[in-house]
Amino acid sequence: MWSKLIGRRRVAGAILAAMVVAGCEGGLGPIGSGSGSGVDPDRPVTVALLVPGGSGDQGRNVLASSLENAARLAVSDLQGAQIDLRVYQTAGDAGRAASVARQAASDGARIILGPLFADAARAVGASVAPTGLNVLSFSNNPSAASRNVFLLGPMFENTATRLMSFASAQGKGRVMLVAEENQAGRVATAAVRQAAARSAAELVAVQSYPFSQQGVVQAVPQITAQARSSNAQTVLFTAGSEGALPMLAELLPQNGLSPQTFQYAGLTRWDIPAATMQLSSLQGGWFALPDPGLTRQFDARYQGTYGEAPHPVASLGYDAVAAVGALLRQGGSDALSARRITQGSGFAGVTGVFRFRADGTNERGLAIAEIRDGESVVISAAPRSFGGGGS
Repeated sequence: MWSKLIGRRRVAGAILAAMVVAGCEGGLGPIGSGSGSGVDPDRPVTVALLVPGGSGDQGRNVLASSLENAARLAVSDLQGAQIDLRVYQTAGDAGRAASVARQAASDGARIILGPLFADAARAVGASVAPTGLNVLSFSNNPSAASRNVFLLGPMFENTATRLMSFASAQGKGRVMLVAEENQAGRVATAAVRQAAARSAAELVAVQSYPFSQQGVVQAVPQITAQARSSNAQTVLFTAGSEGALPMLAELLPQNGLSPQTFQYAGLTRWDIPAATMQLSSLQGGWFALPDPGLTRQFDARYQGTYGEAPHPVASLGYDAVAAVGALLRQGGSDALSARRITQGSGFAGVTGVFRFRADGTNERGLAIAEIRDGESVVISAAPRSFGGGGS
């Protein structure tokens, strides 16, 4: 996802919505022990931050700078923990990322924050596995996760679980998925199937369409027929505003799939760009997002400190440092072990709570918003804590 959107900062919110991470192919990365390198939480702990700068690509350099700025902001906020943050440039290259990760370990790093891209995250995880170091990657691609690589990026399954659970609670738990026939659609479909198993909702149908204008047009009658025959109550779209969503939103109501009869919902952020919320058929539609109030606070704080708006991915840099700080405050030489990283209570992130699962994926507290008169209105607040244990 990230590589596609780095150069599209004007539609920044889509970066957290498209959910297509660079290097989607492949299974779980190499498995390490995840034991963590022992630390003395009463002394400064060396933490390595891997950012995708240094390639000459302006978009990646801006992103790298924003991640570093947010991480340093988090360091300045720490209380009861001392972090010696050292920044390494990966140029967005997997081989270089693995090399600098080994250098960071040699320099005394006790944990790796980053890198951003999935292939680089897999390479870094493998390169430091023999040292016992854990990695908190900014990727959201489940193929990058492993026993020593934990993902911070927002994930399709998390969003799908939140939406489907909410739909079920509203009596609209019979869900049909509409997905494009590309890598993003396949990743989304797999995530929604997993989410269905975690929620009380039922995935009653899946209808895909070729990722082209003609493909969308030809698929509309099939989508409508499938929604009716499956007795679906909610139609969940994987497409975003930069993809087929505007066309689907126009054509489906014309072909009998009315948003007055079927609840529309999206796996992407429908509030960015704001023009998406002006589409008449998306009025009343649902989507998930991080706590808007906390997000505004972070954006304002970053703007006030650095004189510019943060890149949408920047908050992950803050969250990574905040998680490490929280673990160090709890004490113990095993503070940065996989067991401690996956604690069920999770962490207080700058845009909401989050926690890591044992398989390296994550869960984030998300709000549900509804589009009303062209505006986003939160109808179900994001949780401020997690109930029960982690998974």
